[in-house]
Amino acid sequence: MSMSDGRTSDTQRGTERLVVIGGDAAGMSAASQARRLKGPGELEIVAFERGNFTSFSACGIPYWVSGDVPDRDRLIARSAEEHRERDIDLRMRTEVMEIDVPGGRVRARALETGAESWTSYDKLVIATGARPIRPDLPGVDAPGVHGVQTLDDGQALLDTLATTEGRRAVVVGAGYIGVEMAEALITRGYQVTVVNRGAEPMSTLDPDMGRLVHEAMEGLGITMVNDAEVTKLLTGDDGRVRAVATEDAEYPADVVVLGIGVRPETTLARAAGLPVGDHGGLLTDLAMRVRGHENIWAGGDCVEVLDLVSGQERHIALGTHANKHGQVIGANVGGGYATFPGVVGTAVSKVCDLEIARTGLREKDADRAGLRFESVTIESTSRAGYYPGAALMTVKMLAEHRTGRLLGVQIVGREGAAKRVDIAAVALTAGMTVEQMTALDLGYAPPFSPVWDPVLVAARKATAAVRAHSR
Repeated sequence: MSMSDGRTSDTQRGTERLVVIGGDAAGMSAASQARRLKGPGELEIVAFERGNFTSFSACGIPYWVSGDVPDRDRLIARSAEEHRERDIDLRMRTEVMEIDVPGGRVRARALETGAESWTSYDKLVIATGARPIRPDLPGVDAPGVHGVQTLDDGQALLDTLATTEGRRAVVVGAGYIGVEMAEALITRGYQVTVVNRGAEPMSTLDPDMGRLVHEAMEGLGITMVNDAEVTKLLTGDDGRVRAVATEDAEYPADVVVLGIGVRPETTLARAAGLPVGDHGGLLTDLAMRVRGHENIWAGGDCVEVLDLVSGQERHIALGTHANKHGQVIGANVGGGYATFPGVVGTAVSKVCDLEIARTGLREKDADRAGLRFESVTIESTSRAGYYPGAALMTVKMLAEHRTGRLLGVQIVGREGAAKRVDIAAVALTAGMTVEQMTALDLGYAPPFSPVWDPVLVAARKATAAVRAHSR
């Protein structure tokens, strides 16, 4: 077992060393941006990735499983070899086991050989991502039970689907991953049951909007079981999973997919004494520097970010944020300057032809933040009502009591619904009121929108509600 760090020659020639922990979106975006700003003679970059792949789209795994994306490699934005060609020393299948902050070094283990070594750093980027929630239940580790966090997870699930004779699938959880995996399995011809502990699917929506998703999923032939807590996974004589059990029922399963959510992976950071917030994520400043540590940065799913609407810290695991974090970190590490001001919580998804979108605060988020608000819901169409293909959509909007400041928008509908949430995301970022939104000069033609876009219809109704309750 080697424990040397091979640093002497680097120190002698005065080259700084950047160490990156995590080879996906945030980590490799940071490494790549730093490399654009500083050449190999100015900055040595060493990156550690414990998995088999780098810079891949975890968000695309459900669409690979469904067959919409034909092969795995299309989900890989940049391979390990491509990173190495850019003078980044990327060490795959190597897990960092310890961060020695006072000593400015990390201890890593090569997973194939078990060999360990220390690597010194001048600057450190922590991009350890998030870990899927895997409940401590009997049978959860049985063959046929799958998570879908990595490309290896996706391949393992596809292998099971290819070799399992039965066509019954149970998805545990009804968040983004759960809903998307239910769609993927329906597309592959499975009988799908979704077991959800919440009152409605998509807890990122208010329950009244989640109900619309529930109804649409059942219309696709998916069996929805809400308000149900899984107590154990039952196995057959061969040891494979055969059913998912709740307190009240058993649901036969030839394959089980866990889509319960994720938590920040901050085990290393905690052990090193780095600051962690209420949601378990690392705390950083606007430059994505870990608070209280001049030469340590963190980004991606392992950090908490500022919610620009509520003013509170949140944990949001999205690739869009991770890539932006990496760009900011890389700019700062490379001698430039950039900041990440925060988020408004925008996300979109779909289940077959149903589109789901949200940004800003839900009612319970606004309550938790101590905000008084008006809530309105409208129904409209994606195009002019007389134009072929016009599809219904429901828009819910929250506005702050008296001030009329936009607080959040949720949209559920068919073709053309989801991306309308971007209008609201911009309005939230700009701190607009719902009355100001009614004057937005949006594009109009009958194939694309009614004369009054659905988001603006909701803004008009919210403006009226604010005025009525402010008298």
